[in-house]
Amino acid sequence: MSKKVLSNVNTSDFQFKCSWKEAFEDSEFVKTFSTEILEDYILKKRWYGGKSSTLKYIEVVDQFKISYEKDTFYGVMIEINFSEAFFQDYFIPLSFITDKKKELEKDIIIAPVNFKGKEGYLIDAVNLEDFRHLIFDKIMTASGDRADKNILFHRSDTAESTAYKSSRFMGGEQSNTSIIYNDKYVLKFFRRIYTSKNPDYEIIRFLTEKSNFQNIPAYIGSINLAIDGGDTITLGLMQDLIENEGDAWKYMLQELKLVFANLEKKRIKVSRFPDIELYQRQSINTIPPEIIDFAGLNLFLKVSKLALRTAEMHVALGSDIQDTAFTPAKYNGDYAVWLKNRLIHMFQNRLNTIENNMHKLEGEALELAKEFLDRKKEIREHFLNFNWTRMKSERIRIHGDYHLGQVLVHDDDFYLLDFEGEPESTIQDRKVKQPPLKDVAGMFRSFHYAIYSTIFNSDDSFSSTQEELFQAGEILYKYMIGVFMETYVHKVQSENLNIGYKQEIEFLLDYCLLEKAVYELGYELNSRPRWTIIPLRGIASILKHKKI
Repeated sequence: MSKKVLSNVNTSDFQFKCSWKEAFEDSEFVKTFSTEILEDYILKKRWYGGKSSTLKYIEVVDQFKISYEKDTFYGVMIEINFSEAFFQDYFIPLSFITDKKKELEKDIIIAPVNFKGKEGYLIDAVNLEDFRHLIFDKIMTASGDRADKNILFHRSDTAESTAYKSSRFMGGEQSNTSIIYNDKYVLKFFRRIYTSKNPDYEIIRFLTEKSNFQNIPAYIGSINLAIDGGDTITLGLMQDLIENEGDAWKYMLQELKLVFANLEKKRIKVSRFPDIELYQRQSINTIPPEIIDFAGLNLFLKVSKLALRTAEMHVALGSDIQDTAFTPAKYNGDYAVWLKNRLIHMFQNRLNTIENNMHKLEGEALELAKEFLDRKKEIREHFLNFNWTRMKSERIRIHGDYHLGQVLVHDDDFYLLDFEGEPESTIQDRKVKQPPLKDVAGMFRSFHYAIYSTIFNSDDSFSSTQEELFQAGEILYKYMIGVFMETYVHKVQSENLNIGYKQEIEFLLDYCLLEKAVYELGYELNSRPRWTIIPLRGIASILKHKKI
């Protein structure tokens, strides 16, 4: 479908006595912009995260001017207040266009406006090449962390200054807006902002400048806003653009489709598969021939490589003894209270969701949901059973939202990205040092999802019954975990990252896997009830295995 294009400017309902350069000094403009102009525009944007809540009012909380010889741009921070008594902050770079010859796509226009007799449009400035060019130059010519007024443009000492050649949108995103520069770099504008450095910026810069970990898109530069009180807001992050063949989720689905096709192709009997214990470490050369015949060698080699990169990431994140933000920490009472409060709140929320949505379930999913409700006291006690005095391992900064979709595949290797953390968590919670095994648990849940997604989306292309596919998938899942654990544990322990010994490792994996699976319940019940069986089966498996 072609986009509607406006090629000439109509008389605006929004007329202001001030000029564009004085816009945010004019109280009439600021009031009209907040109360009448922004709401319709915001509600239509994919990066707006408040669609399920009731917008109460919008307020401009800060703004800065970026001027150059051709034009004036504004960086505008807005606070959106909701009737449910919470708020979210967003960043919009703003421009005023008066060129009647310029054809504008309708969806980039915020509003037709008139400043001091000049007709034009307010638009999101990222749509203008002049703005993108200006931002690129300011990052590339930045020296150190010196501020341009209160805007901190920064270029890493590890990156060479480069001239601007081209820019284009990356596309396909939801929560942020990314610009590809010179087909070499990508600048991510954070739309949802926080009064703190964004974890993605913090971690990527640390890993690039203070560690030897190579399997990330390297930090090139950034845009931060210094605000009163010494706080900093991260507005943009520039990194290397990694050539890739897609993400590891897509890759894993392709591999698993071939794996399950082997059941019919090779006339394999699932009942003959040797089973193993959950978390049992498994070197590739000890995998039974029946499993290799089913899954092939390549899948396990890739799982091992991903485990190695995960271990290297954690070793790097726990390697600094000077920067307190990245110094490993012991468990203590404060952490235990924070953890239990957060998880009990999350558990109660999911409990209410499943109780209100039982009518959407049927078959095994319904039976597992009933079992979940019957065992709610046991699950709650499991979350409350975190005895920090028994923990001998260390906590570090972690990825926080680690799954196959956060990993790029290139040249038979893996590159890790998007260190913003768990979307539902506050910015402060995302920076709390946690067991690195929480990331490992996140990846294991992603393996589980990939297996079940392959089965659910097979369109009857497999001749085996769904129950046989489930049985094969659960055993395959244990072997994938076993191979991952063998590589991961060996690497982190050889680099002296303290993740504890076997009993503590299994307790933490049970704890984190149960947290992840319960977290998933809410999304599945609201969006894909048929898929609720995935986290419910995960929960049942963990409860069967757990060491309390």
